[in-house]
Amino acid sequence: MSIVLEGVGKDVGGETHLDGISMALENGSLNVLLGATLAGKTSLMRLMAGLDAPTRGRILVDGVDVTGQPVQRRNVAMVYQQFINYPSMTVYENIASPLRVSGRGAEVDAKVRRAAALLKLEPYLTRKPLELSGGQQQRTAIARALVKDAGLVLLDEPLANLDYKLREELREELPRIFAESGAVFVYATTEPSEALLLGGSTATLHQGRVTQFGPTPEVYRRPQDLVTAQVFSDPPLNVVSARKAAGQVTLEGGAPIPAAGVFASAPDGDYAVGFRAHHLSLEPAGERPIALPATVSVVEITGSESYVHLEAGQNRFVALVPGVRRLDPGSLLTVYLEPRRLYLFDRAGRAVAADVALAA
Repeated sequence: MSIVLEGVGKDVGGETHLDGISMALENGSLNVLLGATLAGKTSLMRLMAGLDAPTRGRILVDGVDVTGQPVQRRNVAMVYQQFINYPSMTVYENIASPLRVSGRGAEVDAKVRRAAALLKLEPYLTRKPLELSGGQQQRTAIARALVKDAGLVLLDEPLANLDYKLREELREELPRIFAESGAVFVYATTEPSEALLLGGSTATLHQGRVTQFGPTPEVYRRPQDLVTAQVFSDPPLNVVSARKAAGQVTLEGGAPIPAAGVFASAPDGDYAVGFRAHHLSLEPAGERPIALPATVSVVEITGSESYVHLEAGQNRFVALVPGVRRLDPGSLLTVYLEPRRLYLFDRAGRAVAADVALAA
């Protein structure tokens, strides 16, 4: 199955919830919808499923226009944040329920056991959902979606309500499950780290628009605009204004330096400079590092790393640095940036340059 969205938009009560969305999802592909809450992820998935109809644009499945076709006539499965299982049924019967409803009784046992094996549920088939852990319950819901052999499987933040350990466990397993299934998968998340772990392709959403769509590492490393870079950054992208003139660059709060790295080929003018938390260091590194004086606001120690929150003039930055750093709030220090590790955006927020070697 292939799915193509052409200029899809959705208005609700006079407000635009989605607008101008065009993208193609290929057979057997994994596609991540990445964006903040209310960015439009669930609304877009409902249009793909046929639960809602778009106000404008078309949705094509294998070249056939299905824009007005309801969900009952589409080969779609959907998994939500909440575990939606039948509490009175065993895991086996929960997984089998779509097959029994569709009258495919002869296929039940083989398909249930295959889905259970794929999701490591074989030891629990005789248990009921309330006898399972949260991760096992969510696996059951995913297995029930897979057993339908749906051409399109939609997963709306399916791990959001699980604890950290269970999320990590399922995140590691899902790419394998997706690869073995062969369906078109669409996975919604608010977490950039989850998108990177899943791989595939990512569409970044902001205020109902897809700002960029492509292979996940490419969208992460080479955002086409400032909004995309911000959507795909956690902690939030650090942003500071800068001016280039006469072969030199001055970042707000810093001293003029030679125009190197991403600044080298950029014309004179005003820019926004973006850099991720792990590209900001407390010690000089690389050639001609940019030095910025800053004041420590707070330090969060996570174990092997520390988040150092900083104030530099009117700007607030976050640095992710290795090791345990015990810095007193209010203390003064200098932080450093390598020019090659910066993103450069013009006044309209369009990317001017981004080093292809930027680290993930």
